[in-house]
Amino acid sequence: MNIAIKTALASMVFLAGSASVVHAAGAGQGTVTFKGAIIEAACSIDPESVDQTIGLGQVAKSALTGGGTATPQDFYIKLVGCNVTSLTDKTVTTTFTGAESADVPGALGIVGTAKGAGVMMVDGSGTAVVLGTATKPQLLQDGNNQLSFGAFLKGQATGDITPGEFSAVTNFSLAYQ
Repeated sequence: MNIAIKTALASMVFLAGSASVVHAAGAGQGTVTFKGAIIEAACSIDPESVDQTIGLGQVAKSALTGGGTATPQDFYIKLVGCNVTSLTDKTVTTTFTGAESADVPGALGIVGTAKGAGVMMVDGSGTAVVLGTATKPQLLQDGNNQLSFGAFLKGQATGDITPGEFSAVTNFSLAYQ
């Protein structure tokens, strides 16, 4: 093969490779952000438990009339890598906070187009969660633990219930004993 043919072939291979690089440069780009916190605690909170969305379903207005309730939906706070040796009682309490419902005393207030209901929460034993008050202590063990809760929609005792979409937000904090 003469030198002119080799040079031409090499140029074509180079140009073909350059074309694919140019094409790949326009294929997209993005950013990945990692967030978290280092906490002084006996356990880490599983990333799936930090920010959750719990679906309460589509509840018939008739089920909520006169203070009626919907079916409870379970939710969990998963704790991982627990080391409870330094804890006196080897327990944890959970405190939920949020805006209380104007329509349903003791319930978490809802926002949206739906009116006349609130979100009630219970602990794993079925005891009502009181906003701003620590739950009963739950026993912990070394390793992974799961704190169990439930939530359900409750209608106001009197007055009309307005159908529509709703949401409610609560924050939680843990206290180890």
